[in-house]
Amino acid sequence: MQVFWQLRWYFRQQWRRYGGAIGILVIVSLFELLPPKAIGWIVDDVVSGSMTPTVMLGWLMGLAIVWLAVYFLRIIWRCWLFGAAYELGTVLRNRLYRHFSSHSPSFFERYKTGDLMARSTNDVNAVVMTAGEGVLTAVDSLITGIAVLFVMTTFISWELTILALLPMPLMAVVVFFLGRQLNSRFSLSQAAFSTLTDKTQESLSGVRMIRAFGLEKCQQQDFSGVVDDVGEKNLAVARVDAKFDPVIQIAIGMSFFLSIAGGAYLISQQRLTLGDLTAFTLYQGLMIWPMLAMAWLFNILERGSAAWNRLADIFDEKPGIVSGERVLERTYQPLKVDIETFSWPGQTQPALADVHFTLASGNMLGIAGPIGSGKSTLLALLLRQQELEQGQIKYGDVALKQADLSQWRSRFAVVSQSPFLFSRSIADNIALGKPQASMEEVRKVAKAACIDDDIMQFPEGYQTMVGEKGITLSGGQKQRIAIARALLLEAEILILDDALSAVDGKTEHHILANLRCQQKRTVIVIAHRLTAFEEADMTLVLHHGQISEQGDHRSLLAQDNWYAEMYRYQKLEQAMEDA
Repeated sequence: MQVFWQLRWYFRQQWRRYGGAIGILVIVSLFELLPPKAIGWIVDDVVSGSMTPTVMLGWLMGLAIVWLAVYFLRIIWRCWLFGAAYELGTVLRNRLYRHFSSHSPSFFERYKTGDLMARSTNDVNAVVMTAGEGVLTAVDSLITGIAVLFVMTTFISWELTILALLPMPLMAVVVFFLGRQLNSRFSLSQAAFSTLTDKTQESLSGVRMIRAFGLEKCQQQDFSGVVDDVGEKNLAVARVDAKFDPVIQIAIGMSFFLSIAGGAYLISQQRLTLGDLTAFTLYQGLMIWPMLAMAWLFNILERGSAAWNRLADIFDEKPGIVSGERVLERTYQPLKVDIETFSWPGQTQPALADVHFTLASGNMLGIAGPIGSGKSTLLALLLRQQELEQGQIKYGDVALKQADLSQWRSRFAVVSQSPFLFSRSIADNIALGKPQASMEEVRKVAKAACIDDDIMQFPEGYQTMVGEKGITLSGGQKQRIAIARALLLEAEILILDDALSAVDGKTEHHILANLRCQQKRTVIVIAHRLTAFEEADMTLVLHHGQISEQGDHRSLLAQDNWYAEMYRYQKLEQAMEDA
């Protein structure tokens, strides 16, 4: 029953629905007590010969009215109870999505995508069943069982009632231990399903690579192993689940045998009438549901408890980065970066050290350097995806830790080297951040990103479906569509994280020139092709996490260090390719 206590916050929110449903369940249970007693009276009157057709018709009409009322009342409480339970699924999935969105990338390094998907589907469904079927079986079996036992004991025979209940304690003990087994095995089966979901997601995402390396058979064997493991663990759950029904059926059979045998003896002793025994067996028939329900309740609660514990593990994960409360000014402000030192969790070697610069609003900043020099780390700190402990980053006079996190990130539009496109039309992908954008606005930013001509060559133009993750487009086309999507947001700061790597030099020059025409927008460019920094107001060259060179393109060439050497090398390489 612990899972009910864990869900008390939701029961309090929906107390009207649950209270109304339980109230109607009480009324239905009371109505169901009438037919067995009435049938007992009818049997006694028939045996005594005092029953007339008119009285019989009256009894039958009365019973029909009772059953009709029960029918409509059951519809009402089912709508209330299960409606509230299904709404819990919506609440939990929305809560999970908000929780996922609030976490830094390190959270998704600890939890795989397939695992999170499994918790958002199977585990939520198990909790929903607990809030619906679980509440129903607990309340209905309790109310019906107590009411029927009261009537059987008070109005028929307490000796016969005790005799009929003798198998119940044994059944309760067996069901308790089976429930314990079910909880542990169901937890293992859910974990195995998470692994299966993650394996499926990885295989589908990497299908191109798998085919390119000819790994189909190897992947099939690995996948079959995971599927077999899931099947074995589900079979282990089914083995325990299958033991519930035989235990209940044996207990019910023993109960009926004892009640009929004891009832026959009491009739022979004239301590019970045939009508009373008929009514007693009918009431005992009503007790079948509570007995079955108790076993089913243990099953549901153990599944729900295991599922809720898995969800609670996620909800208990506190976001590593907490939003501030300071509201940022609408006017554009300079970005001041003063990083004393920053190390990734678990590492002693600093990823960044002594990085100090100021980026004026509307300027273009270039960030260059060899692989592993700290470029992506710097971006993570600017976007506050990682927390800076030693140093400070300020927007105007507001430190990032003090600023509202969602408001701060909304000022950025980020385009990565491998952009993500949804399986929608090109127009929908460009207008992702601004769904209400007109086609004229979409084409305007597409032209600025130098992708409009390519799109218009497709048979369906902007309505062309790009396939999952943009599989039907080239790398350069995906990058330019992502740039257009970022431009449509009209964010204050545009970040191109090596987002021009798949386009040629001429196209790159045109895109950057178009960005320079938009004076208000601040642009941060990370690139390995140094021609991207020719128009930058300032370029930082990082080496081993520190600024080794700083200045505009001409001053960096004049310094004749790494930047100048790499620039000359790339120019020579380009000349050899063109020859």
